[in-house]
Amino acid sequence: MTILLHELRRNRISLAVWTGIISFMLAITAMIYPEMKSQMGELTDMFANMGDFTAAFGMDKLNFGEFMGYFGIECGNVLGLGGGFFAALAGIAALAGEEKERTAEFLLTHPVSRRRIITEKLLSVIAQITVLNVAVAAVSSLSILAIGEEVEAGKIALVFLAYYLMQLEIGAITFAVSAFIKGGGLGIGLGAAFGFYFINIFSNLMDELEFLKFITPYGYTDVGYIVNEYSLDFKYLATGLVFIAVSVILAYYKYEKKDIS
Repeated sequence: MTILLHELRRNRISLAVWTGIISFMLAITAMIYPEMKSQMGELTDMFANMGDFTAAFGMDKLNFGEFMGYFGIECGNVLGLGGGFFAALAGIAALAGEEKERTAEFLLTHPVSRRRIITEKLLSVIAQITVLNVAVAAVSSLSILAIGEEVEAGKIALVFLAYYLMQLEIGAITFAVSAFIKGGGLGIGLGAAFGFYFINIFSNLMDELEFLKFITPYGYTDVGYIVNEYSLDFKYLATGLVFIAVSVILAYYKYEKKDIS
């Protein structure tokens, strides 16, 4: 597991920064709720009259005046975008980074198979995403306890699970892309996360574009559906799991045959 440990050490600062920022923002979001609670009724009425904007962010399915609706929307904005960007960056740099940093030759001359390299680098991406989500969920839960709000733990857990799986899918897709490119791919990774996020917004705006939810990992992070149905939307989640499996297979197939510069 030498490569895995090396990857975790190399990315520890990036992981700590992203985890700290996202955790801090969600903690602040929870902590200010008591101060905003008296104004939530007015905000709910205002958002209800904002038409397409409300639908775009799934706010038409939630009561913004309740903590679960408020936190669900904010969680989607902070953890959805921040976590998605982190997962994309972790995935896109995993394999392509060796060529960009001119360390591929050193790595591949060691008695280590390419399959093992891929496996340990993939595990490092999964481990980083897992650490980020566990830390964020823990800080958010402590913040909710601190303000004394009563929420259903099962629903909060499902929300965090949905975003964790979303990040795993983005990480897997960008990990596969990293096997095909020779540079760092920073722009590709961020572009992919941005693209998936806005595809989900478009699918919320128009019924005829709802099929796009099968394409974007954000399709099964609909907090309104999770809160109201007490479940993830498995038709979109199943497609996401297929994307993860196909992406991992593609990464192995390409990197094992790739001509490394």
